[in-house]
Amino acid sequence: MGAFRPELRPTRVDAADVPELHAFLTACDLTVAGLAEPSVRLWVVRDAAGSVVASTGYETGSDGRHVLLRSVAVGPALRGSGTGTALAGFAPADREELATVLAGTTQVELFRASGQLGREVAWSRPLGR
Repeated sequence: MGAFRPELRPTRVDAADVPELHAFLTACDLTVAGLAEPSVRLWVVRDAAGSVVASTGYETGSDGRHVLLRSVAVGPALRGSGTGTALAGFAPADREELATVLAGTTQVELFRASGQLGREVAWSRPLGR
């Protein structure tokens, strides 16, 4: 796996970026529900031409202490470069435990309702304040 390229820095997504991010995540076959929710924070990595080539984000749980990592995607040109690892940087975690503390988030509720939750992989990382 290659090293993360420092020239590709994540920038915060604002309302004007959401349609382009929506299209990018759809092309990467990721969930796009709830992207505009106030509890969701998103970032994109753009190439020199300004196109979205990677993304990352999180959704805050109702307790304010836990977040759901979501929308981590890397376009085909950067796959295998270490970009995804750099954007995520989390360790495997217990899916059911995290689904419990993150109950009420858009993605957890959507995945519970659709039956997809049982097929998901959970990741965790303590974050400083």
